[in-house]
Amino acid sequence: MRDWGCGNGTGHARAGSRFNPLADWKTTMAHKSHTPDFDQMLEILRAHSFDIRPFAGVAGGVLVSKHGAGAVLVAAEDKAVPVALAEGPGVVVEGEVARLLDRGYQKFIKTSKVELPASASQLQGVHLFGEELKQLSGGVSLYNESLGTTSDVYEYDRLKGREAEEAAAARPWEPAAGR
Repeated sequence: MRDWGCGNGTGHARAGSRFNPLADWKTTMAHKSHTPDFDQMLEILRAHSFDIRPFAGVAGGVLVSKHGAGAVLVAAEDKAVPVALAEGPGVVVEGEVARLLDRGYQKFIKTSKVELPASASQLQGVHLFGEELKQLSGGVSLYNESLGTTSDVYEYDRLKGREAEEAAAARPWEPAAGR
C-alpha cells in the first residue's frame, strides 16, 4: 500500500491529522509585465542584429532592416504597444522600402522609381524579417502570414480593365422622381 504521507502507514489517517495537498505550494503574485518604450524597443532590435537608421520620409521614422528587408517604425500613440509600422515589411531597394505587388503569375517589388520581379530569396527575407519583427515587438502573428509572404497589392491581368463604375446606391427611403 502506498503511503501518501497522510496517515500512519496503514492507509488510515491518524486521529486529528489532516491531508493538505497544497502544503508546499507557495502563493506568489504575478509580476506586472514591463512594456518597453520606443527607444528600448530599438535597443532590443539592435541586440538582435537589426540595422537601425533614421528615415527621412516619415517624421520620427526609423528604418529597421535585416535579411535585405526592412520596415519603417514610429513611436506608437498607444502606450501598450511600443512601436507602430509607418511602412510595413518589404525589400529595401536603394534606401526605400518596396511594396510587394502580386500580378497573379508573379510577384514584383515596386518602389517610386522602379518595378522589378521578386526573387524567392527576397520573398524569404521579407517573410523572415516580418516574423522576427513581430516576435520581438510583441505583435500578433496571423496564420495566413505565417504560411508565407503576403502582398500589399493584388493586380490580376485577367481582371484589369473590368472595373465597372459603381452605380449610385439605391435609396428606397427617398421618393422617386415623377411620383
